[in-house]
Amino acid sequence: MNLLFRLIWTAIARRWRAAVPPLGPCATPFRVLPTDLDVLFHVNNGVYLSMMDVARVDLMYRAGLMGRLTARRWYPVVVAETIRFRKSLQLFDRFTIDTRVIGWDEKALLLQQDFVRRGEVIATATVRSRFLIRGGGSVAPSDLAVLASEPAVSPPLSEAVARWNADQASDRSAT
Repeated sequence: MNLLFRLIWTAIARRWRAAVPPLGPCATPFRVLPTDLDVLFHVNNGVYLSMMDVARVDLMYRAGLMGRLTARRWYPVVVAETIRFRKSLQLFDRFTIDTRVIGWDEKALLLQQDFVRRGEVIATATVRSRFLIRGGGSVAPSDLAVLASEPAVSPPLSEAVARWNADQASDRSAT
């Protein structure tokens, strides 16, 4: 509910925004609103994660995947994420969240999401996301790649991301 109106606006505004490749990058514009702030008057750390959700939906819409995913009853869930903050976002700041798929393993997609204000990266996140099937089951990332007309083989991951992903994947109760 926190960002419901932004999610609705993103779904509407996609009609006037450029299409993007299925793996991104996709730059989703935002402006810091009073409801995004914490008691120190900068964006609350939890709001960053909610904004990232909206940006990932924007990628799916603008890449032309949302209809195909919905038709198959496939939907994404975040299973792990980490974020590093470099600077704060303040009231009424304009910024984008630049989202791109950086790779995948046999179970999950890996995305990078950068918060960018006036060309400067404010925060960077790595997200591990799976797709599930309504009614039960999961979708292999290679099946998602085929749906998106992308190669079924993941691009190589950086050493740091591969290590982080292996750490997340090793806890089978979380994936």
